[in-house]
Amino acid sequence: MANKGPSYGLTREVQNKIDKKYDQELEERLVQWITAQCGTVVGQPEAGKTGFQTWLKDGCILSHLINSLSGANPPFKNIQSSTMAFKQMERISLFLKASEKYGIMTTDMFQTVDLWEGKDLAAVQRTLMSLGSLAVTKNDGCYKGDPNWFHKKAQENKREFSDEQLMEGKSVIGLQMGTNRGASQAGMSYGTPRQIINNNP
Repeated sequence: MANKGPSYGLTREVQNKIDKKYDQELEERLVQWITAQCGTVVGQPEAGKTGFQTWLKDGCILSHLINSLSGANPPFKNIQSSTMAFKQMERISLFLKASEKYGIMTTDMFQTVDLWEGKDLAAVQRTLMSLGSLAVTKNDGCYKGDPNWFHKKAQENKREFSDEQLMEGKSVIGLQMGTNRGASQAGMSYGTPRQIINNNP
């Protein structure tokens, strides 16, 4: 990872497209939320994409974030910073597992390399947005900050029907089915069968 050179050609084009998805305004909101949620222990990043990546890269801030949302059962008991690459990547991976357990869908998750190598920081932003939205939706007292920073996720609206209501529903013909009122085949003419003419002598 340390001796990775610049990318060229198609790889460069793909990376440029990914980089354009990064949202500077969203970065500011996420930093605001994480500092409100975790307190002074997380500090402040330098402005910009590189500063944001460096701030989150060792996984400690992410660990503090998921702990602050988990109430009495925090997933990380001991959070110690490390300069070793595999330790940092392991902590990011553990954060992702804890986030999935918290309720984030796997489709909303970034990959460890997206953050650690800076491959796709827009994906990191999407995951953190999903985490914030879920925390606001849960409304369990763990979320700190302005609830308007995130949209509430749609929640299940389960309905219960009695057996009598279910039986009534079976006798109803939906409008999508059309109607058979006045339908009859009376007066329909189907014509006569076509004759096959054989032109061969």
